[in-house]
Amino acid sequence: MKRMLDVKRVLTRIHNDEKGGVSLETILIIGAIALPILIFLITVAWPRVKNFFEQGMSDLENGSINAQSQ
Repeated sequence: MKRMLDVKRVLTRIHNDEKGGVSLETILIIGAIALPILIFLITVAWPRVKNFFEQGMSDLENGSINAQSQ
């Protein structure tokens, strides 16, 4: 029985401890801002970036083939 009271006392103390609350709130706010930006970058911007580099590689390969044939 005493052990149960000790566990309850420890859990109550942990529950009432508010140290680090501001840090946790700050991390949650940053995450709430960063997550939509990340989703936007993955869904909208990444295909454009990928297409840009694929087009550049294609142009580079074509230029190499043209240079060899001349």
